[in-house]
Amino acid sequence: MTVQGSTKPRPGTGIGLLTTRIRQQIIDAMDLGKASLLGETELRKQVEALSVHLCEKQEIGLVGPEKDDLVQHIIDEIYGLGPLQSLLDDSRVSAIIVNGFNNVQVERDGSVEKTPVSFGDDTHLLRFIQRTVARSGRRIDEASPIAEVQLEDGSLFHAVVPPLAVKGPTLTIRRFGQQQLTLQDMVKLGSLAPQMADFLSLAIQNRANVIFSGGAGSGKTTLLNNLSGFIPKGQRVVTIERTAELRLQQPDVVSLQTRLPNVDGKGGVSSRDLLRSALRMQPDRIVVGETIGEEVLDMLQAMNTGQHGSMSTTHANDSADALERLELMACLAGPEVGEQAVRRFIARAVDFVVHTTRLSTGERKVTRISELRGLHEGEYTFEDIFVYRQSGVDDSFKSAGSFYATGYEPLSTKTAVGSVVTPKQYRELFVPRELSTGGEYKPAFQ
Repeated sequence: MTVQGSTKPRPGTGIGLLTTRIRQQIIDAMDLGKASLLGETELRKQVEALSVHLCEKQEIGLVGPEKDDLVQHIIDEIYGLGPLQSLLDDSRVSAIIVNGFNNVQVERDGSVEKTPVSFGDDTHLLRFIQRTVARSGRRIDEASPIAEVQLEDGSLFHAVVPPLAVKGPTLTIRRFGQQQLTLQDMVKLGSLAPQMADFLSLAIQNRANVIFSGGAGSGKTTLLNNLSGFIPKGQRVVTIERTAELRLQQPDVVSLQTRLPNVDGKGGVSSRDLLRSALRMQPDRIVVGETIGEEVLDMLQAMNTGQHGSMSTTHANDSADALERLELMACLAGPEVGEQAVRRFIARAVDFVVHTTRLSTGERKVTRISELRGLHEGEYTFEDIFVYRQSGVDDSFKSAGSFYATGYEPLSTKTAVGSVVTPKQYRELFVPRELSTGGEYKPAFQ
């Protein structure tokens, strides 16, 4: 079923309320657990027969598209994600936002838009949330009003219900696309300039420790995934995640994922637990999908004790803020460690901070690549290597601006000169100038 041009009766109309009630009666009358074991053809026959029977009792006849739409809704309730299934079938949809039973929005191609999709009422939405969460062996109700589970396709399902959600149940589904953008795609779309991609590939090959910072949905993980392709073959990589977003392009990857406690509060495995385990697996590199807690202390230790070339992402407003957040999380993990000691630890561990931004136009840009030089009088010292400067918005509502090389030649990649890049090629990357973008891109150093 497609959303565009759907003939589904709108909630609030007489026929819309009636079909919503019939749909709920069908769901209540069926054993959804047993129904899901039936083939779709047999189930569709049973649903059609039951819907006709209930429509006759209501003295209303649904024919053609209306009847087909009703049956499809029931099929989606049992096999898929109910009214949201048609949105999940759209590969361009990267997020689904439900702010109430009749307010369903999607992020499609970087822009948020409202859809004609809706639930019957708050009760229908609440039952849908509870049923979806239950499939993962968890629960959501007044006693536990927040739940986060991973769907079968890897999407992250986050829901909040009353009493915490004052205006009714809400949920967000963050999708991790099946069609991963490549580094070539990112350059072609103008997310970064070719010289920036070349430099980052060189940094990864040279085992630099890199932190990718930015807001939610700014492209941090996508960029990390793409750059992982430059890790030399034969190196053992261990990944640690809360939600499986990473799609590393290496043959020898050990993927570890945290586990939430069960309803009794037992059986949970944290990122910190996994990091400590990973250090015993003889990894060449450790990649932490997202650093948001006390595991940062163990990650920094790994970067300082042999696992060079490790990477992670963190939420931050800019590059300096990213390090301050790491510092805060490290201090909370080990309060006995002083602030200055943590700063020295971070300054020795991190080589580069790559900051990504989702602009107001919906575009994603790598807005800053900086080298962390160390500490000066107790403060971090940065040198920007590449930056993006926005001058406004053009007539097509796209960002107007350019990428620039600042002219600063970083220190942390010079040891790669003579192996995968000549001194002349290396210096040419950093000649101060405005950088062009778009078009086909082929990595220069691989």
